[in-house]
Amino acid sequence: MFLYAFDLIELNGDDMRRDPLEVRKATLRIMLAKAGLGLRFNEHMEGDGPTIFAHACKMGLEGIVSKRKDSIYRSGRSPDWLKMKNSDAPAVKREAEEDWRPATGRVRSGGTYSTNNSRANCGFIAVSPGRCHR
Repeated sequence: MFLYAFDLIELNGDDMRRDPLEVRKATLRIMLAKAGLGLRFNEHMEGDGPTIFAHACKMGLEGIVSKRKDSIYRSGRSPDWLKMKNSDAPAVKREAEEDWRPATGRVRSGGTYSTNNSRANCGFIAVSPGRCHR
């Protein structure tokens, strides 16, 4: 099981939500540079959204999340963060059929990561090895 950290919400008690996404991700990348096995930084791609989505669908991925790199963190829906689902992906089909169970694949959650006297609240995606290919 791998945990991919994709956002940094708090660092050592400091609220990071008002910092732009690109600042939060840069800070998270530095923090995770020396992380142990199983904890990884979730890279991002910049480019044409429809083209990236088409490639994600060809790979059989669940979809993509498009975020403005200068956006602050907001709970809930926002025009700065758009989720596009691949309706042909098995995970999306299971979710639509209400047969999706977190223990069967990917789990979206928040969590706390501690290292070298630093403590961070991060967004994570858990992925079982072999379930997602690049």
